[in-house]
Formats: sequence, C-alpha cells, structure tokens
Amino acid sequence: MLSEGWAKVYITVEGDSGDIERCCEKKDSHMEDLSLQYVNLEESENLERHRTEGFSSSKALVVRRGAPFRVSLQLEDRTFHPKTDFLRIKVMLGSLYVIIPVTSSKKVSSSSWNAYIDPEGLNLQSPSIFICSPASASVGCYRFQLCVFTQESQKAYAIGKFILLCNPWCREDAVYVPFEDQREEYVQNDSGLLFMGTPMNLVSRPWSFDQYEPGVLEACLNLLQVSPWHQKNTRLDYLNRNNPVYISRVVSAMINSEDDLGVLKGNWSDDFKQGVHPSMWTGSGDILKQWAQSGYSPVKYGQCWVFAAVMCTVMRVLGIPCRVVTNFNSAHDTNANLVIEEYYTETGQKLNVSKDSIWNFHVWVECYMTRRDLGPGMDGWQVLDPTPQERSGGEFCCGPAPVKAIKDRRIDLLYDIPFVYAEVNADVLSVIVSKGRVISYSKDTEKVGSLILTKAIGFPIHQSITGDYKHIKSPTSSLTSRRSTMSGDSTLTGSSNGVSVSLTLDRAQVAGEPVCFTVKVINRQNVAKKMKVHFNAQAKEYNHGPSDAFWETHGVIKLAPMEAKVVHQQILPAEYAHVLGDNLINLAVVVEDMDSQERVLASEEFNIASPHLTVQVADSIVPNKVQTASVSFTNPFSHPVSGVLTVAGAGLIQGKVNFRVLSLCPGGRMEQHITFVPSMVGTKMLQASLSLTNISSTIRGFKMVSVHGA
Repeated sequence: MLSEGWAKVYITVEGDSGDIERCCEKKDSHMEDLSLQYVNLEESENLERHRTEGFSSSKALVVRRGAPFRVSLQLEDRTFHPKTDFLRIKVMLGSLYVIIPVTSSKKVSSSSWNAYIDPEGLNLQSPSIFICSPASASVGCYRFQLCVFTQESQKAYAIGKFILLCNPWCREDAVYVPFEDQREEYVQNDSGLLFMGTPMNLVSRPWSFDQYEPGVLEACLNLLQVSPWHQKNTRLDYLNRNNPVYISRVVSAMINSEDDLGVLKGNWSDDFKQGVHPSMWTGSGDILKQWAQSGYSPVKYGQCWVFAAVMCTVMRVLGIPCRVVTNFNSAHDTNANLVIEEYYTETGQKLNVSKDSIWNFHVWVECYMTRRDLGPGMDGWQVLDPTPQERSGGEFCCGPAPVKAIKDRRIDLLYDIPFVYAEVNADVLSVIVSKGRVISYSKDTEKVGSLILTKAIGFPIHQSITGDYKHIKSPTSSLTSRRSTMSGDSTLTGSSNGVSVSLTLDRAQVAGEPVCFTVKVINRQNVAKKMKVHFNAQAKEYNHGPSDAFWETHGVIKLAPMEAKVVHQQILPAEYAHVLGDNLINLAVVVEDMDSQERVLASEEFNIASPHLTVQVADSIVPNKVQTASVSFTNPFSHPVSGVLTVAGAGLIQGKVNFRVLSLCPGGRMEQHITFVPSMVGTKMLQASLSLTNISSTIRGFKMVSVHGA
C-alpha cells in the first residue's frame, strides 16, 4: 500500500536508447545501483505555492510557469551520493522536450528550465528536487521523466504529468498583474455578474464561471488540442502557446463553432427547440463539460453573454486574467462610416431596413497582458470577442485589441481595432421616411457606447470603465450623469425649426407596474400651432430590430406661441404582459405640425426588469458542514404563476437542485429551504432561478457566501 501522495514509478525507454543516452553519460565503475522506488509530487504544498488549490481534483499536478515546484524521491538500496550520482529531468510537451540537469545551486534563470536538489535539509535517502519552468513556457499538459545516472548504470523513470498554466504572480510573465485583489478577482474568482438591460435599468445576471468544477480544466486544455491551429501544425502550436496573444486568439475562435469544433453554437432566432435557450444557462461548467463529453459537438445555444462568460472561464483556467465587459448601445457598423442609420415611419414605428444595427447591449471580455508585438504603451487590458460577427485573419474571432488603442483610435495596430472602435463610437442618425422620402432626421452622438461596465473588484456591483474606451467629458462616467441623455431628455429637433420634442421615462420599469413616461413639446415660434401626436411601442430583442407595434395611441394638441406642453402617458401591465421575458421595448413619439407637415421624432429603448428572488444564508459558513439557505419570492403579477426553481453554487452544491413551484396567486409568497455542504473556502455565489412556465420569463437571485476555514 502506497502512502498518500506517493506514486509508483516505472522504468521507461522513450524511442530508442539514444533518449537515455542524452539524459545520462555512461561511465565505467562497479558501484552499487541507484534505484528509485517512489516519487511524491507534493501536491498539497505545490498547489498552495502555485495558487492552484481549486484544481486538486485534476489527475495531474497543476502548477504555474516561472515558479518552482517540488518533487520528493524515495530511493531504495542506497542513498544519493552528490559527488558521483547525477540526475536529469526530461520534460515533454507533445514531441517537444527539454533535458534539464539537476544541480545543487538554487540560482535559476527565468528564461530557461531549471532543476536543483533542495540544499536545505538534504535527505540522501529521500532527496527533493525543485523544477522551475521559464516565465515564457508554453501552456499545456507535460509529461516528465527522471533520468538517474551512476558510475555503474543509467535508468529513466516515468514520473507522471503536470499541467502548466500562465502565472499572473510572476513579474517576468506576460500576464503579470501587480495587485493581489485584481489577481483574486480576475483569475481566482469562480463567480461573477453579467450586466444586461439598458443603462437606466441595469440587469445584473449572476454567473458561475465554474473553473474549479471537476472536468472543466481538462475541457479547457482539450479546447487547445482540438483547435485548427493544433491540428494543422502541432509543433508550431505548442511553441506559440507561450504567448497569451496567440492563446487568446485561439480561444476566441474556439468558443464559437463557426469554423471549427468550437464550444457553442450561436442562435439569434426564436427557435431553440434543438437545444437550450441562451437565457437558461447559469454557468460555464455545464456547457464545457457537455461539449467535451459529446466528442466536441457544439453546445446549443449561445448568445453574446454566454460566449463571453465561457471564454472568461477558459482564460482564468489558463491563468490569463480576464473579466466580462458589457457595452451598452453597441454598434455594428457594416459599411465602416461610423454612422448607424435607423428608420421610422411617419407615425413612429421603427423599420427593419438598415444593414447597420445597434445592440442594446453587447458582451465581450478583456484579458490582461503585455503586448510585446505592439511595443510600449499598448500593454494592459485587451478586448476579445468570441461572439461570431466578422472574420479576423480568416477566423471568426476578435482581438486582442488594446483598450488604449481603441481610445486613441490607433486603427493601424493589431487586432480588429477599427471594428471595436465603431462599436463604442459610432453616431446614430434617426430618420423619418414617408413614401420612400426622408422627411425628418436627427443625429445622436452620445448614444453608442454610452456606458461600458464590468464587475467591481471584490463586490457584487458594477464598475464603469467607459473612460478607458473613449474621451468623455466627465472622468467619473457615472450612471447618473448619463441618464438624462439615455432617457431622451436631450432634445431631438430634427429638421424642424419650429417645434422640439423630448421623451422621458418617469422611472426604471419593473414588471407588474405601469410604464409611465412624459413627452414635452415646445413651440419655438410666435405663431399658434396645432399638432398631431403619435405614440408607438414595439417589442424587440436586444440585438434585433423591433416587431410590429403592440401599443399605440394618437392625439391632437394645440400650442400657443412659444408655449411648452407636457403630456403624460402610461402603458398598463396587461398591455405589455405578452411581450415580457428578455424583450426590450422601443418607444417613440412623432409630433406633426398639421400646417407644415413637418415631423419631429423622439425615441427611447428600455427594458422592464423582472422581480428578484431573495436568497438568505446563515452568517457563519464553514466547509464540510451542512448549511441551510432559503429562497423566497412574492408574485407581483396580476395572474397566478408557476414554474421550476433551480439552485446552484460552485463550491457549495454538487450539481443543481430543482424544486417545482405550483400555482402562486397574485401577491402570494413562496419560500424554499435548501441544505448544502460547502467544499471550498472562499467567497462563493449561491444562485437561484425560477423559470416560469406560463410567462416567457426567468426570475433570478443570488447571495455571496463567505466560507471560512475551520
């Protein structure tokens, strides 16, 4: 019976005898043989030293490049004689290998592989060897051997495998981050928030990155192995895996399945019968494991936030700091003129005729790395977008584009900077057409890229990074400073010199409450006017044009010379209930001068936020002990609801727990108690979602749980 942590080793010969001869040089002597009995990979110590404790379920030791890890030898027959015995380590990545002499000096180089016998407390029967990779070593799963050479004999022992990741703690690594709180957030944190909705009504969707869940590390490594780059030229791919720029482009392409055996199949239609609706995913683990277990068939289905969240998982697993970013009012400028045209009818219905488009929000990732390929000044956060939109270098990927280059419009640099620049900087031209003729237009230079968010470090709230992408008037870029612009307070006068109109939502909209808004019409001339007023609401998905109007009303107002009038309107819950779910609403007003037929448009797109589940847990949580949580919900709708409650939490609950929620009357309250046994120390996310069966809507909630060591 082997003691815990010790592995039996086997004498092995790789290829021909030349491999061993390269490890050792034969000398003549009649000294007693030196044999290796066991090797201890010192997993507990090495995982802690390399901050990879979460990967303890891996079958291979997981370490980071640029830092030493220790293996202990158990010799049999005799002790190690430093003056006459020699050791070599052979490290192999595919067909690549390096042979490292084991020295007695702790002096190591960050640019080459090193190995030395621990000089402190040297036990000649059980010596320890420290192995250190260069800070620019390739990421992957390595095999390694120990070559033992004495004056009498030479042997090679297969020790096993280790997985080498990037190292944000190592100054010489291209992904080095100097602050511990950032490393904890952007590498080690296994949960986060994805921001959706609109700037004035943010939706914070909980997401479990799941990087420490069993099978996820292996799936991320397999992603590199099945990529076209690896299949085309294995040797070159292994060599290039030392560079986070290369790795990130491979991963960006492999998250979508457009060109390859990628992880996710995108679907922006209304038909999700062949898979899972993108809004139903709550974490990356199920997606990555399903992809790996299916033999690399694409998982159905993903949309931008799913693509980005899964990529964030892969990058954090590989040791590259990563965060999910949301760009509100994200432009897709197909003709690259930095202008997005939007067309409306004379009564305010938005038309689907433009090849350009604006997504209410678009989600991508940023990865932190040195850009040695671009020179100084472009280091730091880089945009990467795995959502398949346009090809880059022949592949459906995007980035890494330095955020600094986007801000300064350095479109001469790699990669895809013009595309991302347009996403955050294009102007919007709103055009009213009648019988094929333009009768009014207005231009908005602030709408696109109006707010760019990521999760704050250490807290479950948003942080604006708008100022990183664009030169803005206020350095704080606070949500409140943008609200007036986004809600339509800025007057869109169009081509009319006589009348201006503005549209303002009275408050952030919540399901079950009326949508209340205010329209202000100002007569800027010294003559009385009679005006037709057309109101129009259309449902839309975040990345599509709207469908037909589900609500409209019309009226007439009279304005005295230089008079301003305020009109209050509301859309009742019963009138919008059938368009709830993940839809948004395009609301428009067109004011028509009945004498001159001049028309002026004001519009706003907004979301109606779903109610929340309330998740509560005890204050003191410790690992490996049964804990209790409760999930409660009060029905705010005017009709009964029912559905399925799902509770999950990486490091807290194994898999998912489902409960059926029977008919809950309007105003009725449900409470469900859950028991769980935390398996990991740290801050974890317990998340719950209630998928309603009679409404196309999912109610969500989460609670951050601090699991303290015993």
